[in-house]
Amino acid sequence: MNFLAHIYLSGDNEYIKIGNFVADGIRGKKYQTYPIEMQVGILLHREIDTFTDAHAVFRKSTKLLHKNYGHYSGVIIDIFYDHFLAKNWHHYSNIELKVFVQEFYDSLNKNMLLLPPKFQTLTPVMIQGNWLLSYATIEGIQLVLNGMNRRTRNKSHMNKATKDLQDNYQTFENHFTIFFNDLIRFSEEKKQQLITQML
Repeated sequence: MNFLAHIYLSGDNEYIKIGNFVADGIRGKKYQTYPIEMQVGILLHREIDTFTDAHAVFRKSTKLLHKNYGHYSGVIIDIFYDHFLAKNWHHYSNIELKVFVQEFYDSLNKNMLLLPPKFQTLTPVMIQGNWLLSYATIEGIQLVLNGMNRRTRNKSHMNKATKDLQDNYQTFENHFTIFFNDLIRFSEEKKQQLITQML
């Protein structure tokens, strides 16, 4: 899953959210050098990624893209699914999306020194571009995919995937809804297990 989903699935704990957000910037056992609640978030992120990659519905989505995007298909579906989470946010949270996002940005700014170096660089760019809120629109997804394509030196052609999203919009949204309900249940159980083990 992409940033918004990982943050949402962390629950209400500020440091679990931050750990889940930065987990891709922390390799191996280096997570053990972070505050314990961030460690929970980092490990939860890894569990979510493993669950996602193995889920039959997520795989159905990636198969729709595989011919054109190969191994980048999973990355693109992560972004598509964040779009559907943002678009349908009111189904999943009582807090307005823009409020949720601003509170998280404030948390990141307050705890910037806790972030790994990669995320200390990335986070101000993300906040300035308001990435998390922009996922709710096709235009926002296009900007994200443009940026991802640039980072692959235009090899991925991910910037073209917005057309695939529009052409198969209802199918992808149906996939997301089924998958995300399963992921919510899994994440809550796994989070509670990690909290019990570590806190």
